[in-house]
Amino acid sequence: MQDRAPRPEELDPVERSGVDELRALQRDRLRHSLRYAYDHVPHYRRAFDAVGAHPDDVRDPADLAGVPFTTKADLRDNYPFDMFAVPRERIARLHASSGTTGRPTVVGYTRADLDTWAVLMARSIRAAGGRRGDRVHVAYGYGLFTGGLGAHYGAEELGCTVIPVSGGMTERQVMLIRDLAPEVIMVTPSYMLAIVDEMERQGVDPRATSLRVGVFGAEPWTEDMRRELEQRLDMHAVDIYGLSEVMGPGVAVECVETKDGLHLWEDHFYPEIIDPVTGAVLPDGERGELVLTSLTREAMPVIRYRTRDLTRLLPGTARPMRRIEKITGRTDDMMIVRGVNVFPTQIEELILRTPALSPHFQCVLERQGRLDTLTVPVERRPDATVEEAERAAATLAEQVKNTIGVSVTVWVVEPDGVERSLGKMRRIVDRREGR
Repeated sequence: MQDRAPRPEELDPVERSGVDELRALQRDRLRHSLRYAYDHVPHYRRAFDAVGAHPDDVRDPADLAGVPFTTKADLRDNYPFDMFAVPRERIARLHASSGTTGRPTVVGYTRADLDTWAVLMARSIRAAGGRRGDRVHVAYGYGLFTGGLGAHYGAEELGCTVIPVSGGMTERQVMLIRDLAPEVIMVTPSYMLAIVDEMERQGVDPRATSLRVGVFGAEPWTEDMRRELEQRLDMHAVDIYGLSEVMGPGVAVECVETKDGLHLWEDHFYPEIIDPVTGAVLPDGERGELVLTSLTREAMPVIRYRTRDLTRLLPGTARPMRRIEKITGRTDDMMIVRGVNVFPTQIEELILRTPALSPHFQCVLERQGRLDTLTVPVERRPDATVEEAERAAATLAEQVKNTIGVSVTVWVVEPDGVERSLGKMRRIVDRREGR
């Protein structure tokens, strides 16, 4: 793989700053953001007043523990515009979540917010290994989902040529990669696997393409998935993190020179890790739920937003900003099967170590009598025989039992037998009555 690390002179000044300088900037911006939200968003004034908190009480980030959390339910309760801090005529763009479990969460941006987002995405793409002048193939979905447009404007801000393909039409994705020769692709890791499968189906060698960097996000993925992608494509596979409620993609990213966790852009977001049950703030290094406070947003500041993503905070390495460990689970994608906590990424990790099975799988939850059951349909790799795959399935079921502590049924299905993702992979299928 090529060396794609940026040169020191290409970095933003804050990426070269000292930790003390960064912390001072954070304190100033945090105090401003809290006061701004309290003065301009009625929800925050009510929430602060209800617990006897006031922005002036927060003189240091450690004082945030006395400030109430913001949850997705708060955003839905104030749907569509009541979380905004500016008049609607100042809103330059709206994005929204899918709303598959109720009302969507609507996010607004001023012109300045969009400029900030583009700068942070450009910083992220550069950290991931993108360079000015690269052609960037964007296969994230465009529209209300923040992925496509966030990647698009960030790549343009960096000085790249954008190929705005969006998701779907996998055969066409391969044609455009072959013909337009992009160096960078931005897509979910599960859909990248579908693109690679299509390359091989067409007789295209994935390792011989022009791709040098894949910036993969929008869903949890594992180190084993990174090895799979890098081995099959001969390129850097780098993680990017974000969520629409806080900005979109570009909140944190791995640096291509280290790939040791995602540096969170702390000049714009203040992170905390809390116990997901008690809400208590945990020290750096302990695993819990990530909570984020925006420091520079105009249209829609967010204060102590509970992301539901499970990770831990680690010291900076390639940058002075702290890192979040690779997110491999969420509090709301945890399956509880007969009293055992199970995450899809735990099963993915075991599948990727099983040569006869492909990483295309789902977790199907059903109820038999009073007991929950977990079935894992997983595809046979095209180069494996049915007998090899069946033996691998038995081994996988045994490994899940021994390492995770739950009994599962593994079904081997033929290649292309599992629903393909055109965006975020639907890993969990819950067929239990009343769920």
